Amino acid sequence: MSDATVDEGPVGDGTRAVRAGLPEPVKHEPTLPGPVFAAHFHLPGEVTGPYSYGRDDNPTWTLLENAIGELEAPGRPDVETLVFASGMAAISAVLFSQLRAGDAVVLPSDGYQALPLVRAQLEAYGVEVRTAPTGGDAQLEALEGARLLWIESPSNPGLDVCDIRRLAVAAHAQGTLVAVDNTLATPLGQRPLALGADFAVASGTKQLTGHGDVLLGYVAGRDAEAMAAVRRWRKIVGAIPGPMEAWLAHRSIATIQLRVDRQNSTALTVAEALRQRPEVMDLRYPGLPDDPAHTIASRQMRRYGCVVSFTLPTRARAERFLAALRLVEDATSFGGVRSTAERRGRWGGDAVPEGFVRLSVGAEDPADLVADILRALDESAE
Repeated sequence: MSDATVDEGPVGDGTRAVRAGLPEPVKHEPTLPGPVFAAHFHLPGEVTGPYSYGRDDNPTWTLLENAIGELEAPGRPDVETLVFASGMAAISAVLFSQLRAGDAVVLPSDGYQALPLVRAQLEAYGVEVRTAPTGGDAQLEALEGARLLWIESPSNPGLDVCDIRRLAVAAHAQGTLVAVDNTLATPLGQRPLALGADFAVASGTKQLTGHGDVLLGYVAGRDAEAMAAVRRWRKIVGAIPGPMEAWLAHRSIATIQLRVDRQNSTALTVAEALRQRPEVMDLRYPGLPDDPAHTIASRQMRRYGCVVSFTLPTRARAERFLAALRLVEDATSFGGVRSTAERRGRWGGDAVPEGFVRLSVGAEDPADLVADILRALDESAE
């Protein structure tokens, strides 16, 4: 057993993160081997062993997949993890490997803005697509006869939460597979497989790697046959990460507990400060005790995430606010060590008001970040 997998006694998230996926130590070798750049491998005679061609497997992927698996499903050797070139590559791999013409899938109507594009493609392939909001477990109403239920909890960007365990029980009772997009929560905030999901899917571009310099996705699953189909899809479409990206991701995972704890704590501080401002409407953060999602979130999440969402009165006010920020970059994506914010309506794919702002809290000093946000609100007032 590798030193990186500690199955005896309690193991904290920080301990697990810094050890996750490390190989057995070899004298004079680095603790985390460097990236393996190889399109092919020596392969005389019959095809045996794990590595033959660079589109199928790579030693750098293997270490990263082991690391993510240890975070998503510690102590579960039956869980397989596969890494992809991006979060959308991972999402597509599950949907298009598990669904075929005549099947029905249930998607969240308030999920990631690329899901409408996915819906159009699925429907073009003859798949029936049903949608329902995340909040209130509304997807239950659309579940009958579906082949796959796709859950996004917390939802992006509205931060609604559903009862994953309840939905998984109902889905499995009728033979429906369950996939959970765990991007906003990360494995340190929520473990969907332990809540009954068949797949945990995420964009590793976000808080998992946390530095805004890697595009990555992954799928973790507990059903060998279903995961074989996901692996086959990855091979067919070639949606593979580069070895350098995989190595950077593994290196970054070592600090995830430090980053997540700082960012989550500061996100709550920011949300509490925003709650005092009269111009801030529809403030959402699952960690706030009075947030509509808090009760369910507190049952199934160990951390509430780094994203805070709210609405300012107008598009112009939101744009002035974003322009006035000094410590927060006006950029898309979330989960990085540098805070970012954006007016989500500019993309056109989210059903949000024109003044809706998604704020991703980074690792800056909380007092500095709060002061910058409050100053920008003051300066942006008409």
